[in-house]
Parts: sequence; structure tokens; C-alpha cells
Amino acid sequence: MEINLYILPAVVGLLLYLIYHAVNLTLPSSSPCLPIRSIFSTPSVTFSSFSSFSEKSRRPNEPPPPPSSTDHRDTLPPSTRDALAEVIRSLPPDQRKQFGSWCSPPLSHAEILANSPPFDTPFEQWGPKDTTPTGITAQEIRALGDFPDHARLSGVRLPSPYPDFDIHRALPRPYRPLRWAYHQTMSLTKLEPDWWLELEKTYVTRVAQRNALFAQHGRAVLDYLPGSEQACKEYFSLSPDKTVLRNAILDTETDLQETIHPLHVLLRNIPEDFAVMMRDPRDGVYYLRAGVLCSSLGWHLGTKLSLPLAEIHGPIPDYREKMRVSMDRYFAKLPPSRPVQRGSWGLEIDQPLFMPPGDPHSLLRLTQDPSLALSRVHLRVDWQTLRRLPISGAIVFNFKALFTPVTGFRNEPYIPSLLKKILLEGKQNLMAYKDTWHVEHVVLPALEEWEREQVRKGWVERDWDVRTLDETPWFPGWKEKWLAMQGFGG
Repeated sequence: MEINLYILPAVVGLLLYLIYHAVNLTLPSSSPCLPIRSIFSTPSVTFSSFSSFSEKSRRPNEPPPPPSSTDHRDTLPPSTRDALAEVIRSLPPDQRKQFGSWCSPPLSHAEILANSPPFDTPFEQWGPKDTTPTGITAQEIRALGDFPDHARLSGVRLPSPYPDFDIHRALPRPYRPLRWAYHQTMSLTKLEPDWWLELEKTYVTRVAQRNALFAQHGRAVLDYLPGSEQACKEYFSLSPDKTVLRNAILDTETDLQETIHPLHVLLRNIPEDFAVMMRDPRDGVYYLRAGVLCSSLGWHLGTKLSLPLAEIHGPIPDYREKMRVSMDRYFAKLPPSRPVQRGSWGLEIDQPLFMPPGDPHSLLRLTQDPSLALSRVHLRVDWQTLRRLPISGAIVFNFKALFTPVTGFRNEPYIPSLLKKILLEGKQNLMAYKDTWHVEHVVLPALEEWEREQVRKGWVERDWDVRTLDETPWFPGWKEKWLAMQGFGG
């Protein structure tokens, strides 16, 4: 039966391929050994275990989105048709026959635009010539089968093996995305494929926490709109001869012959958030159409779903004035071959993962508690990646909330000085948005003490002109500290 879910290959293929050891996918002996900490889609991972996906769309009568003042109706991302030709040549003979004498016939810019279906049209209703923004027709998608070679289509390599991985002691890399001068920018860097998705020792507790959040909040953390099915399947892939996903870390099984949405499989197995952005042919702008988001602070998926990029980022200082035009343009043109990464940060009491509007934890931000212990204050980093899917043309954010006690900054060169500079001299509207005031009365004295200590030890120059570190988003000596904390130090 036809599978009409096409946006989750890059993710559960990742996760699920993720665990050659840890998640016992019982891969064929010829399968390459991918790193367990980083999960990635691979050519050998497909979706044949889905007999069908007939779950009804959540909002069939959803009104069209409001028009955007930014018009990119004539802007398309780079076509992936050349890569498609390579993939077709690599298919088994019986599958290649479905393409007949097809030899990657070109589609003009005008043809792609003319054959773009409304973005809320379920994939099962697409006609054969309906075309994605990257120039792939529905007929070609169906002929490709459950899941083709994502690495070849996207031009993004597979991860390298990580033989020393141990889920019980693995720690995330110590991201410190602190910058000075501190301006509101996206600060994008090239994605490191080996580190797209990181597994670490909080895996079991985080997955349980996220499932509990879904049980409590439902569609406020997981939801999808009509037309997002194809993109959600494209972000998900599995071994071609398996019908059950066996997660040996959690000791769970997922029957993939059931009509389960890919986002639910992600929720149960990958402790990261995913947001699917899709192009509306009416204005060329990207809108949030599906997601599983368990790590939001001050908002939730229900408050952002169906909104365009600019409205999603509306509360961010200077976004509309300084970043909206460039970000809409960036989304319109992003190639599948150029995934990026970035980090945002804040200071929190304890480790709040999901804090929707009105959550009692938010009341802690209203006062400076004189009895607050420094040990309760954490740096929260939301480490994010962004990529375009090569078939559907959707853009997928994924991000993970990571918490580090600020007391750890004492032995991290330059970090106390850099963070102190930002807290004391950062632009007023940006710092108000960061909302760090409630912990500054205990953090700043500690940073000042550690700064003096690092100068005395010679770790930091006495007259150092505070600036973004060359090692950003890390710090000098970060790898040695990170390895030692996992027990790998000499």
C-alpha cells in the first residue's frame, strides 16, 4: 500500500540507525557502523514497514494563513533533480523500471512554480505532476519507494563511527555560545554531520520526561497540519526488512505496521525537538506545519503552529527590524547540501525543560531570592540545527536543551569574563529578553571572583579585551575537560 508520509527520513533513520549497538536494530552485517551518539539517515534505511498511514489530518477546515508582507513567490531553493538522477541509477533494476526511460528531464523554474500544490494538500491527493519546491514530482516520489538515499540526494555525508561511546557516561559537548560584542544575529555555522543528534547519559530520563509532557499537554507539544505528511515521513526511515523498532536502551518495541505518525516515534525515541517549516506557494514564505516541541519556555507548539517564520520570532528583539527580510530570503534559498547549526542560551534556576505560559516556575523570574544557592543556577543552551530536506523541500529545525551548572565555569578559561561582560553591558532590550535578572545577584559575584582567580593563574591575560572566543561555541581546553568528565582523561 502507498505510504503518504514523507518528512521523517533524516531523523528516525538517524535515531534508529542511531543504535546499531545501543538500539539493536539488528542491521545487516554489511551495514556501516555509524556513531551511536549521532544519528543520521542512510541509504539502507527505508519505510517498508509502514503498510499505510491513514490517520486523519488534525485540522481539515483550517483557514489559509494571513498574507505576509515578504513576497518570495518566485523564489525557489536549488533543484535536487541532478542528485535524483544519480539515485535512480543506483536503484535495483526492478525499481528502476518504474521510471521507464526517465533520464532526469529538466523542469523549468516556471514549471515548478506552476505545479506547486497548496501546501495544505495531503500527499495522497497530489497529482502525478504536482511538484515540490526542490523540483521532484509526486510521480517520482512514489516511484522512489519508501525512502531513497538521503545522503546522495542532499549532498550531506554520513557520520563517522564513534567506537568509544558509552551511553551511561556520555556527556554533551560543553557548548558556550557566548559572544561579545553581543548583537542579535543568527550566528550560523556549518553543521557537523557527526554531531547532528547527540545522545548522552540523560537519554532515558529525558525520553520519559518528554513522553510525560505529551501525556499531560497533548497537542501543545506534538501536532501536525494537513500537507505535512510527506515531510514528516522524509524525516524518518527504517531498516527495509524490519517491522518492529527495538530500542535496547529503553527496552521497548514499536510496531511500525500500526498507523503511527512519525512524530510519535520520534517522541518515544529521540530526546530532541523538531519543527517542520513548509513553503506556502502563495507568498514563498515558510510556515510551521508540524512539530514535536517539549523544550519551549514561555510558549508552546499550539501558540506557534501555522505561523510564518517572522511571527514565530516576533518576540525576539530586533528580529522584525534587522533580521526578518534576510531570514525569509535565507529560508527561500537554503540548499539541502548546506545544513547549519547555532546555539542560544539563558540562565535558569534548576532545569526547566518545558515552561508554557502561566507555568508556576516562571514566577521565579519575578524576584531575586536572597537565599538562592549558586548551585541551583544553570546555563541552558538550546543547541539547534537547520536543514532543508531534499525531496519535500521542507526545512526542519531540531534542537536540544542542555543544562550546565554555572559553578562549572570556574575552570573554563575566559568564560567568567565573557559572561560577566554580557550580563553587565549587554544591549538593554536583548538582556530584558534573556531575562537573567532573577539570578544575577548570585551569578555576578561568582563570575567576578572566578575572573580574578583565572587572571592570577595565568589562564586569562590581565588586560584581556573581552571578545568572542576563537574556539566558540566552546572555550580553550574544552575537549580535555569534556573527555576527562567522561572518564577518558589520561
